Amino acid sequence: MSEILHRVQALVARDEYLISRHGFRELLADDILTEDVLTGVAHAVVVESYPDSRKEPAVLVLQHDRESRPVHVMCGIPKTEGTPAILVTAYRPAAELWSEDFMKRKQR
Repeated sequence: MSEILHRVQALVARDEYLISRHGFRELLADDILTEDVLTGVAHAVVVESYPDSRKEPAVLVLQHDRESRPVHVMCGIPKTEGTPAILVTAYRPAAELWSEDFMKRKQR
C-alpha cells in the first residue's frame, strides 16, 4: 500500500481533512456524495501516486460509491504540516479514457 494513501486514510479516520473548492465543484458536477468518498477511502486502491508533487504528495485512488459505481479521488497531504488530508478532486472516470477496471489510462 502507498504510504501517502495510508496517511490519508489515517487522517480521514480522525476527521482531519478538507475538501478543496475544486473538489466540492467536481463532487457536485458528477453527483458524488461526500459521505461516499469519505467512507470509501478506507477501501481505496492506488491508481497513480505523485510523491514528489510540487504542492503536496498526492495519490489518485479508485473507490466505489454506495451503488458500486467507480469514483476516482485525488487526495494530498501538505508537505510542511502533514495534516489535514486534502480532497483535491473526485470524478467518475470515463470508460473511453480508462481501462475496463479504471486502473490504467488508455493510450491516445
